[in-house]
This record gives sequence, C-alpha cells and structure tokens, in this order.
Amino acid sequence: MRILRLWDVSRQARYAFQSNTSLVFKQGNHTKAYVTTPIYYVNAVPHIGHLYSTVLADTIRRHYALHGKQVLMSTGTDEHGLKIQQAADKNNMKPIEFCDKVSESFKSLCEAANIGYTSFERTTNKHHAVAVNDLWNKLLENGYLYKGKHEGWYAVSDEAFYANNQVQQVVDEKTGEKVMVSIESGQRVEWTTEENYKFKLSAFGDRLLEWIDQNPNAIVPSNRKNEVTSWIKAGLADLSVSRLRTRLDWGIPVPNDPEHTIYVWLDALTNYLTATGYPWNKDSKNKDFFPPDVQVVGKDIVRFHAIYWPAFLMAAELPLPKQILAHAHWTMGKQKMSKSRGNVADPFQVMKDYGVDPVRYYLVRDGGLADDGDYSEEMIHTRYKKDLAGQLGNLLNRTTAKALIPNGVLPVKNDSVVDPSDESVHQKIAELAENFNRAFEDREFSRAYTYVFDMLSQANKHFSDNEPWNLVKNPDEKKRLDTVLFYSLEACRIAGILLQPVMPTKMDRLLTRLGVSESDRYFKDACKLTETERPLGDIDGVLFPRLK
Repeated sequence: MRILRLWDVSRQARYAFQSNTSLVFKQGNHTKAYVTTPIYYVNAVPHIGHLYSTVLADTIRRHYALHGKQVLMSTGTDEHGLKIQQAADKNNMKPIEFCDKVSESFKSLCEAANIGYTSFERTTNKHHAVAVNDLWNKLLENGYLYKGKHEGWYAVSDEAFYANNQVQQVVDEKTGEKVMVSIESGQRVEWTTEENYKFKLSAFGDRLLEWIDQNPNAIVPSNRKNEVTSWIKAGLADLSVSRLRTRLDWGIPVPNDPEHTIYVWLDALTNYLTATGYPWNKDSKNKDFFPPDVQVVGKDIVRFHAIYWPAFLMAAELPLPKQILAHAHWTMGKQKMSKSRGNVADPFQVMKDYGVDPVRYYLVRDGGLADDGDYSEEMIHTRYKKDLAGQLGNLLNRTTAKALIPNGVLPVKNDSVVDPSDESVHQKIAELAENFNRAFEDREFSRAYTYVFDMLSQANKHFSDNEPWNLVKNPDEKKRLDTVLFYSLEACRIAGILLQPVMPTKMDRLLTRLGVSESDRYFKDACKLTETERPLGDIDGVLFPRLK
C-alpha cells in the first residue's frame, strides 16, 4: 500500500513547479509587469473580437497580479488616418466628434466586461502627440528616417503600403470588376505616387531574426512566429511613415515639416510608450514597466507589431517587447463574421444574456490562438451549464450545505496520512496549481482550464462516492466526514483562486463564501493544501443560477 503524506506532491511535480516558477519571474522586473491590448480603430463600434482581445489581456494582467506583481495594463483607441477622416465625413461629423463618440463605446465595453486597465490611450490626446514627436526625432537623429518618393500599392482600409509581391488581382463579386487587393488582408489597394518620409526598415532584417531566434517566445503561437520569420527572410523594404498633408490632414504633423502627416502605424504603435509616461524623465513613475511583458494583438496586425514595432524600438535604442501574443479570429458557422451576412455577435448583449464572468471564461477558454475559434452561444450555454454550474457551483453548494456543516466552520483534516481511497483526488488537487500555471505561461489557456475542471470533476466524484449525507448521520464517522468535506472544500478554494483572473467577480463571491481572506488569494496560496480552520462566509444566493 502506498502511503502519501498530506503535504506531499510527487518529486516530478515539485520540480516542474519550481522550474515553471523560475520562468515566470526570470525575465525583466521581478515585481512589475506590463500588458497591452491593441488600440482599437474607431471607424466602427466594438465587436466580439475586440472583447476577446481585451478580456484576454485583462486575464493575463490579473494572472500576473495573482503572482504578487504590480501590473500596468494599457488599452485605448487609434483615431487618426484616412479611414477616420472618411467615416467622419460620411456621418456629417468633425473627425474629433466622431472619435469622441466611438472611443466612448470602447470605454463602455471595458466597463461592461470588468476590464481593469490602468491607462486608456487615445491617439488624439496631446500627451500622445508629445510622445510621437519624441520618437520621431530619435529616429531622425539616429539616421533612420529620410525623405523620398514612394510609388506602390496602398490600402486605405489597412492604412498600409504593400509591395508587388503582397498584392494580387481578383474579381469583385458585386461588380465583376477586376481589382487589386492585398494578399494578406484581402482589402482593395490603389497605386499611389507621392513624396513622403521613409523609415530604413531594410536595415533591420538580420537584427529582427536574431531577436526572434534568441527569444523563442517573443512571438506566439509558433505558426505566427513562422509567418513573421518568412516575411523577414523574403526581404524588408523601407517603410513609408508619412503622408502629404494635402492627402491626409487628420493626424499628427511631422515635426518641423508641416507639409507631412505622420503615418498612422508609427503614430499608433507609440501608444505603448505613451502609456508609461514617455518621453521619460527622472520623475516618470511608470518607466520601469517598459518594455511590455505581453502584447495581445489580432493576427491581422501581427506584421505591424512583430516587425515594424520592434524595428522602431531598435532604431530608437529602446528595449523590445518580451512577447507578442497574436491570436486568431472568431468565425460564426465557420464563416467570417460580417454585418452583411448577419452573423455578428453584439458583445454587450452577450454579456447581458449570460453574465460577464461566464462570457469571459468562454472567450478565453475557447478562443482561437493558432486557429480561428467558431463562436457559438450554444457553447457558452454548455460551458455555463456543464463547467460553471455543473462542476464548480454544484460542488460549492453541496459541500457548504448547512446539513453537512451545521456550525458554519470549515472542517480540517488533522491526520497527515492520506487514505488510499483519497489518493487520486489528493493528487489532482495538490498538482493543480503547477499544471495550470505551466499551461497558462505556455499560453495554452484551454489546457490550463481543462486542468481545473478535470480536478473539479474528480472532486465531485469523490464527494458522491463517499456519500457524506449518510456519514453525517453517524457520529462515529465524524473523522471520515471531515476528510471528505476537506477535500471538496479545498478543491473549491484552489479552483477559485486560479480562476480569479478570468472570473474575478464570481470567484470573489466563492472565496468569500469559503471564508478565504483577501490576503490568502494569491497563487502561492493555491500551491498547497491548507489546514486552517475558517468560518464560512455569508450565503449570497446561488453562484451560477439557472439561465433563463
């Protein structure tokens, strides 16, 4: 018979946890972390993809906080460029009025989704223009900007120039007309000739490849990294970073050359510096947060974030981001979401129908990273009913029932020896934190949450198999009853701690119900079973009530 001590975990599990913890705290500032979302383009109102990016970044932010780190998180809106100018004209509004309205809808989305950002950056803010001017001047002083003539394909929708090998001819489905489009985005391009400033992107190919090679997790998932690497190896052309003001006046003027407007991507990418108080001085309190630990972006803008952005930083002699996390998109019925198809999801309505935390959980667990995720409200319902109500909520309700804990004080297991019938659930609970953390740090979010709910499934089975409702009737079975309840309550406590980043409000209620103080809700507290006798908190309704 194999005997386990209460605090024992397998040697392999202990080693894995120690190794993984060192990975979490190994790089950069040990007490601070910086997480960013893209700044969202204000030519349209928020959609489910915006919600996904923002919730994913907020979950990562809260995960760092779970490890005791002080975290900066920035989000915001990208408000310059030709598309905004055109959208404002279409709505008979001044550009700034149009931007104010749409930017406010993104703030509302953050508020509705319980996003704990520390900085909401708008590229129309005056302090952002100061940061952009400073970065521009650094690039100029270091010899990476020059004025030249540009001829090439330009996509208004992407605010991007494309080389000949990045475009192709297609037939417009509506008109039958032959048009040129970007191979990457599918957006229409037009041949453009104009004078503008150019950035010497071609000088950074080898340095970018070296950065990626020396930092295997700099771009994740791996298919996105391979894509970026292939683009760089195909050769990088110098990048246009301004437009003539006669063609685009809705943007930041080039310093000392008012005939030119700074190109939208150089402007937009600088927001990640702006959020830290750049340009820094001795009084800049957020300087130490830079560079970002994780930058969440959609796969459609990975080129700008994984090539242009690090090249700008290299040219300005600034540190590079530690990780670009480029997720895939959401489809519906395996088709791209679009208003014309009628297959779009209103993020505000979805959260209203299912609750904020369940939607956050669904998005992070089922969202596509390497491949597109297929959005389904049926799946949200299934996750709610099976995982949240059926496993976690059910175990909490059963275990904290007054019939089983009449005095309202959580039982403890004072015997350090683990009974053979408890070995399986003991091991599952004891190893959960390390397994979850390793998967989360590998950005395998679905696998991380699978560990949690597999453990809860085991705990529910253990509870049912031991029939505590019968044990409570026999005073001689008090010790066994306490043991069974101990494991069930610990399963809820540890799951509750680890699920806080993705479901902060619900898990606050759960941990309060279990009498867990706010000072005992960190990752370190999930790494061990606890023998602390605690009074239960007040009952505050059912954690996951039946959906209407």
